[in-house]
Amino acid sequence: MDYDAMDGLEDIGPRVTVREAAKSSVGFVLTNVDLAFANSLRRIILAEVPTMAIDLVEVEANTSVLADEFIAHRLGLIPLNSKDVDSILYTRDCDCEQYCDNCSITLTLHARCTSNEIMKIYARDLVVGSTTPNDQIGRPVISDAEGLGSVIGKLRQGQELRMKCIAKKGIAKEHAKWAPTSAVGFEYDPHNKLRHLDLWYEDDPIKEWPKSKNAEWEEPPLEGAPFNYDAQPSEFYFDVESIGNLEPDAVIQQGIKVMQQKLAAVIQELTGDEGRGGEVEYEPRSPGAMNGGAAGDYGGGIEGGYTTPYGNGGNASAWGGGGQTPYGATPYGQNNGWAA
Repeated sequence: MDYDAMDGLEDIGPRVTVREAAKSSVGFVLTNVDLAFANSLRRIILAEVPTMAIDLVEVEANTSVLADEFIAHRLGLIPLNSKDVDSILYTRDCDCEQYCDNCSITLTLHARCTSNEIMKIYARDLVVGSTTPNDQIGRPVISDAEGLGSVIGKLRQGQELRMKCIAKKGIAKEHAKWAPTSAVGFEYDPHNKLRHLDLWYEDDPIKEWPKSKNAEWEEPPLEGAPFNYDAQPSEFYFDVESIGNLEPDAVIQQGIKVMQQKLAAVIQELTGDEGRGGEVEYEPRSPGAMNGGAAGDYGGGIEGGYTTPYGNGGNASAWGGGGQTPYGATPYGQNNGWAA
C-alpha cells in the first residue's frame, strides 16, 4: 500500500526556524507541514513525552501537621531531572513485583526539627539513591537563586518527617506530574486570513483584538483582496517552556520520536509485518498497562475484571468480577505506601 506525503509539501519537507532559545524555553516556526501534523506534535509534547516523577511514598514517620496524603501529593509534583529517561523501564515492562532499580529511582527524605525556630523542608533535602543510570536523573530540579527548590513542608520543635520516595517513568496523559512542559504556545494565521476565528467585538476588532508578535512574521491581508477558499495554513508558531526536567530541545526531540513510533505502529497495522523488520512497539505510556495487557490490566481485556485496593468484596460491576473497578489497585500495581 502506498502512502502519499502531505499534498504540495513532499518536495520541500518540514522546516524549522528557531526564533529564540533560552535555558528553559524555545520559540520556533514550523513550516511546510499541515495543521494536523503541527497540532499532533503540540499534543504529544504536552502529554506523551516520558519523564520521571515520584509515584509512591512510603511513610516511616510523620509528626508534622500535614497529612501523609498531602505531603505525598506535594512530593509527586516536584520536577525531577529526566536526562536519559529511556534507560529506565516502565513498571509494566519490568519483571519485578512493584519496583526495582531497573524501573524506578529511590529518594529518601529525613528531617527533624530540634530548635525553637520553624524548620522548612525543601526539595534539596531529597537524597537520591546510589543506583542510577547517570548522576543527574532523578535529582530534584532546583532553579531558584538560593538553591533550595520547592517547599515541601514545615516542622516545629520535636516534629519529624521520614519518608522513602519511589520515582517512576510516566507520561502526562496519565498524570500532570509527568508533564515535561509548563506551557506550549501554538498559533497559526495571526492575521486571521483564513477566517478560522470569528472575533467578537463591540466597535473595532482591530483595536479590541491586538495582533500577537507572530503577526510580524507574515504579510497582512490586502484590503479588498478576494477570499481564497482553498488556502491552508502552512506556518505554525511554537513557544515551548520546560519545567526543567528536560531541556527544551530534548522535549521537542522526544516528541518527534514519539510521533515516529506512533506513525510506525499505524503503518505496521495497515501493512503487516512484511518489510517492517518485525513488531513495532509504541512505548510512551503511563506506568500502568495503558496499551494492552492481560485480562484485568488497565487497557487489556475486561473478561477477568478489575480489583480495588480493598479486595474483591462487594457487588459485581460492569467491568466483571466482584466489587471491582477499571483501574486496578492503582494504575501502577499494588502500593505499600501512599500514591503521589
